Amino acid sequence: MQLIKDGQVTQDNWAFINDDAALNADHNIISLTRWQNTDKQALQQSKSLGLRLESDVILEETKADFSDFGLIELYIPVFTDGRAYTHARLLRSRFGFTGDIRVSGDFMRDQVFYLSRVGVTSFNLNDQDNAQEVIASISDFSVTYQESVA
Repeated sequence: MQLIKDGQVTQDNWAFINDDAALNADHNIISLTRWQNTDKQALQQSKSLGLRLESDVILEETKADFSDFGLIELYIPVFTDGRAYTHARLLRSRFGFTGDIRVSGDFMRDQVFYLSRVGVTSFNLNDQDNAQEVIASISDFSVTYQESVA
Protein backbone atom coordinates (compact mmCIF):
# COMPACT_ATOMS: atom_id res chain seq x y z
CA MET A 1 0.00 0.00 0.00
CA GLN A 2 1.06 3.53 -0.69
CA LEU A 3 0.94 6.30 1.86
CA ILE A 4 0.45 9.98 1.16
CA LYS A 5 1.36 12.29 4.01
CA ASP A 6 1.41 16.07 3.84
CA GLY A 7 0.87 15.91 0.08
CA GLN A 8 3.73 13.54 -0.73
CA VAL A 9 4.19 9.82 -1.24
CA THR A 10 6.17 8.62 1.73
CA GLN A 11 7.42 5.55 3.52
CA ASP A 12 4.90 4.11 5.96
CA ASN A 13 6.66 3.39 9.25
CA TRP A 14 3.47 2.39 11.03
CA ALA A 15 1.96 -1.10 11.21
CA PHE A 16 -1.49 -2.13 12.38
CA ILE A 17 -1.11 -4.93 14.92
CA ASN A 18 -3.98 -7.37 15.36
CA ASP A 19 -5.33 -7.68 18.89
CA ASP A 20 -3.94 -11.19 19.37
CA ALA A 21 -0.43 -10.37 18.09
CA ALA A 22 2.51 -8.93 20.01
CA LEU A 23 3.62 -5.37 19.32
CA ASN A 24 6.55 -5.73 17.00
CA ALA A 25 7.18 -2.48 15.25
CA ASP A 26 8.59 0.82 16.41
CA HIS A 27 5.36 2.47 15.31
CA ASN A 28 2.38 0.29 16.24
CA ILE A 29 -1.25 1.01 15.48
CA ILE A 30 -3.65 -0.78 17.80
CA SER A 31 -7.41 -1.10 17.97
CA LEU A 32 -9.55 0.74 20.50
CA THR A 33 -10.55 -2.63 21.95
CA ARG A 34 -6.92 -3.48 22.64
CA TRP A 35 -6.29 -0.05 24.15
CA GLN A 36 -9.25 -0.41 26.49
CA ASN A 37 -8.51 -3.99 27.57
CA THR A 38 -4.74 -4.06 27.96
CA ASP A 39 -2.36 -2.65 30.53
CA LYS A 40 -1.61 0.80 29.18
CA GLN A 41 1.92 0.88 30.59
CA ALA A 42 2.77 -2.26 28.61
CA LEU A 43 1.39 -0.71 25.43
CA GLN A 44 3.29 2.50 25.96
CA GLN A 45 6.59 0.59 25.82
CA SER A 46 6.23 0.92 22.08
CA LYS A 47 8.33 3.74 20.62
CA SER A 48 5.26 5.28 19.05
CA LEU A 49 1.67 4.26 19.44
CA GLY A 50 -1.22 4.82 17.06
CA LEU A 51 -4.92 4.16 17.52
CA ARG A 52 -7.32 2.82 14.89
CA LEU A 53 -10.86 4.07 15.31
CA GLU A 54 -13.81 2.46 13.58
CA SER A 55 -16.68 4.62 12.38
CA ASP A 56 -19.04 3.65 15.20
CA VAL A 57 -16.76 4.91 17.98
CA ILE A 58 -17.96 7.64 20.32
CA LEU A 59 -15.00 10.00 20.55
CA GLU A 60 -16.05 11.55 23.85
CA GLU A 61 -15.53 8.19 25.58
CA THR A 62 -11.85 8.13 24.59
CA LYS A 63 -10.96 11.81 24.54
CA ALA A 64 -8.78 11.66 27.67
CA ASP A 65 -6.45 9.20 25.94
CA PHE A 66 -5.83 10.98 22.63
CA SER A 67 -2.64 12.61 23.90
CA ASP A 68 -1.11 9.11 24.29
CA PHE A 69 -1.04 8.65 20.52
CA GLY A 70 1.08 10.09 17.75
CA LEU A 71 -1.34 8.93 15.09
CA ILE A 72 -5.05 8.26 14.91
CA GLU A 73 -6.20 6.15 12.00
CA LEU A 74 -9.82 6.55 10.95
CA TYR A 75 -10.92 3.37 9.24
CA ILE A 76 -13.67 3.83 6.61
CA PRO A 77 -15.49 0.51 6.14
CA VAL A 78 -17.51 1.59 3.06
CA PHE A 79 -17.18 4.75 0.99
CA THR A 80 -20.72 5.86 1.86
CA ASP A 81 -19.84 6.12 5.56
CA GLY A 82 -19.11 9.78 6.27
CA ARG A 83 -18.47 9.59 9.99
CA ALA A 84 -14.71 9.81 9.45
CA TYR A 85 -15.17 13.42 8.35
CA THR A 86 -16.88 14.26 11.62
CA HIS A 87 -14.34 12.36 13.67
CA ALA A 88 -11.40 14.11 12.00
CA ARG A 89 -12.90 17.54 12.47
CA LEU A 90 -13.73 16.87 16.12
CA LEU A 91 -10.25 15.49 16.79
CA ARG A 92 -8.73 18.74 15.53
CA SER A 93 -11.20 21.36 16.69
CA ARG A 94 -12.77 19.99 19.87
CA PHE A 95 -10.15 17.63 21.25
CA GLY A 96 -7.03 19.50 20.08
CA PHE A 97 -5.31 16.47 18.59
CA THR A 98 -2.15 17.67 16.84
CA GLY A 99 -0.73 14.34 15.65
CA ASP A 100 -1.21 12.64 12.32
CA ILE A 101 -4.79 11.79 11.38
CA ARG A 102 -4.82 9.05 8.78
CA VAL A 103 -7.66 7.52 6.80
CA SER A 104 -7.65 3.96 5.53
CA GLY A 105 -10.21 1.63 4.06
CA ASP A 106 -12.80 2.33 1.40
CA PHE A 107 -12.42 5.98 0.39
CA MET A 108 -12.18 7.46 -3.07
CA ARG A 109 -9.93 10.00 -4.71
CA ASP A 110 -12.87 12.43 -4.86
CA GLN A 111 -13.03 12.49 -1.06
CA VAL A 112 -9.39 13.44 -0.47
CA PHE A 113 -9.89 17.20 -0.82
CA TYR A 114 -12.70 17.21 1.73
CA LEU A 115 -10.89 14.88 4.11
CA SER A 116 -7.86 17.16 4.07
CA ARG A 117 -10.11 20.13 4.92
CA VAL A 118 -11.32 18.44 8.09
CA GLY A 119 -7.83 17.71 9.34
CA VAL A 120 -6.72 14.44 7.75
CA THR A 121 -2.98 14.58 7.05
CA SER A 122 -2.26 11.14 5.62
CA PHE A 123 -4.02 8.71 3.33
CA ASN A 124 -3.39 4.99 3.17
CA LEU A 125 -4.21 4.28 -0.46
CA ASN A 126 -5.74 1.18 -1.92
CA ASP A 127 -3.57 -0.70 -4.38
CA GLN A 128 -5.52 0.49 -7.42
CA ASP A 129 -5.16 4.19 -6.56
CA ASN A 130 -2.70 6.35 -8.49
CA ALA A 131 -0.77 8.32 -5.86
CA GLN A 132 -0.01 11.29 -8.11
CA GLU A 133 -3.68 11.67 -9.05
CA VAL A 134 -4.66 11.51 -5.39
CA ILE A 135 -2.07 14.18 -4.50
CA ALA A 136 -3.48 16.39 -7.25
CA SER A 137 -6.96 15.91 -5.75
CA ILE A 138 -5.89 17.61 -2.54
CA SER A 139 -5.96 20.87 -4.52
CA ASP A 140 -9.07 20.16 -6.59
CA PHE A 141 -10.86 23.34 -5.56
CA SER A 142 -9.51 26.86 -5.05
CA VAL A 143 -12.63 28.32 -3.47
CA THR A 144 -14.32 26.97 -0.36
CA TYR A 145 -17.42 27.98 1.54
CA GLN A 146 -16.48 26.80 5.00
CA GLU A 147 -13.50 27.30 7.24
CA SER A 148 -11.00 24.45 7.33
CA VAL A 149 -9.42 22.99 10.45
CA ALA A 150 -6.34 21.95 8.47
